[in-house]
Amino acid sequence: MLTKVKRFLPGERARMILIAACIGVMSGVAIIVFRESVSLVHEVIFVWGHEALGIKEGGWRLLLLPLLPMAGAVLLIPLSLAFPGRVNGYGFTAFLRRVNLENGVIRARNIFIKIIATALTIGSGNSAGVEGPIAQIGGALGSQLGQRFRVSGKRMKVYIAAGCAGGIAGIFNAPLAGMFFAAEIVLLGTYEISSFSALVISSALSTVVSRAYYGEVPAFPIPDYTIVNAFVEIPLYTLMAVIIGATAVLHIRFFYLIRDRFRRLRLHEQIKPVFGALLVGCIGIFFPQVMGNGYDYIAKALAGDTLIWRMMMLVFLKSLATAITLGSGGAGGVFAPALFIGAVLGGAYGGIVHHFFPEVTASAGAYATVGIGAFLAATTHAPLTAIFLLFEMTGNYMIIIPVMVTAVLGTVTSSWLYGDSMDTVDFTREGIDIHEGREVAILKSIRVGKAITEDVDFISENANINHLLELFRIARNNFYFPVVNSKGTMVGVVSMQDVKTILHSEEERVCHLVGAICARDVIMLTPDTNCYEAMQLFDIKGIDEIPVVESMEEPWVLGMLKRQDVIAAYNHEMLKRGINERAESIRMICSAS
Repeated sequence: MLTKVKRFLPGERARMILIAACIGVMSGVAIIVFRESVSLVHEVIFVWGHEALGIKEGGWRLLLLPLLPMAGAVLLIPLSLAFPGRVNGYGFTAFLRRVNLENGVIRARNIFIKIIATALTIGSGNSAGVEGPIAQIGGALGSQLGQRFRVSGKRMKVYIAAGCAGGIAGIFNAPLAGMFFAAEIVLLGTYEISSFSALVISSALSTVVSRAYYGEVPAFPIPDYTIVNAFVEIPLYTLMAVIIGATAVLHIRFFYLIRDRFRRLRLHEQIKPVFGALLVGCIGIFFPQVMGNGYDYIAKALAGDTLIWRMMMLVFLKSLATAITLGSGGAGGVFAPALFIGAVLGGAYGGIVHHFFPEVTASAGAYATVGIGAFLAATTHAPLTAIFLLFEMTGNYMIIIPVMVTAVLGTVTSSWLYGDSMDTVDFTREGIDIHEGREVAILKSIRVGKAITEDVDFISENANINHLLELFRIARNNFYFPVVNSKGTMVGVVSMQDVKTILHSEEERVCHLVGAICARDVIMLTPDTNCYEAMQLFDIKGIDEIPVVESMEEPWVLGMLKRQDVIAAYNHEMLKRGINERAESIRMICSAS
């Protein structure tokens, strides 16, 4: 009977598609709730605040503008105290860590935390984007379904990516862009056909839900632009791509510089977002375009804003305002600020080239449009996402050619100047290449100091060979011994291979000193070296033991690192993480039931 029933149940792939469809629909609903929450906070704090304080009247009342973003930051404090570490700052890097390096288990409460915190931050006028948070909200929905069906870690990752795809697709009304966002950024470019189908289904259904509520309206109204003279404009777009790539690197480095400064700032952690909101509000007094997600001014730049000096100023000021908002502890993403900077940088460049070559170049708005895709690609290192986003927004095959050129060249330029994207800087600082996979990341997270064998014998360089042979006889499992000088610091390593030629001569064994036969040009490790580097040295040099010293300047012997020590440390870490992941999954299931 059970066998007959199973025939009518969906197979593994069909089940994945059905779950992906549910994730897409849920992501679409979450987008509606999220956007309405941001709009509500914007109306209550920003719009009503302008009227209540009389800021629109100008004059001295403009000085009251910083009170609006500060109000949003103050309202973040209770949420931050209730959920420490879950509210403040740019959280997409931690999200990628959870998806690609950890268990992928994301609590349901993170959905509500992201909605409320981001709405308070952006709705009150602080500079950040909604796209990163909505991707995390969609990913959390995917994780929740994965937990309910108790799927494997690999399948959990696919469901999270499907949620991210649905979030981006619905927020931009661009299903292809959402799909490639999940594939390039969340899955790090490594995916299978089966997982790709889940991204497609989730993106499509999320877009359907979003369009059913908001209509088929693109994120930005983009006028119909074309290439006036390809032989002139393609080289100009190429030059713009290089400029954008270099600017993207400055934007990334500046973002983390400001964040690091705020971390070292001697203020209470709950006061830092309020202070950051004050600074953003002060910038907004003179340049209100930097406040919020900046979508309104992006539309003006795409329509052909001709004030070049203002757009050039906004490139720096939007980067500064975003770094202050998120670096101080405000909640939000960096996607929309990247679109804003790309639009104004491209618009400024387009205004200049159109001024000098009016007959053979398009207006500034065309370059602003292309700049959106190029700067987004350069900061995220995800050119396909940028290309398809612009294609879906414009529907213009002519403008897509310069978008493709600038997106790819901008990414190449930024990658060449600075290897990290906006989301990988923290991983690199920890010595982790997130694209290498979980196993390598675990090895890189284990320090040599935690894996070494400290109970090790060493011998003086002034000892004779008979003493060395006695040491070999006593220490049965050791094949290499550190050699130390009279000060106790290491000068080399000796092995049985080094004494082979004089084993049969008693006279030579007595006369020869260990210091004369030991290998002095040897590899040494310090306790802070990671085990991945150690394993590479084992393989490259073809050895099984490496001495570990206190430092290269003062090589006091701390122990010997063996290949099996590294393997044991790796297995222990995997077992510990597996137990933690299982415990977390059980805890999540129990709390949900």
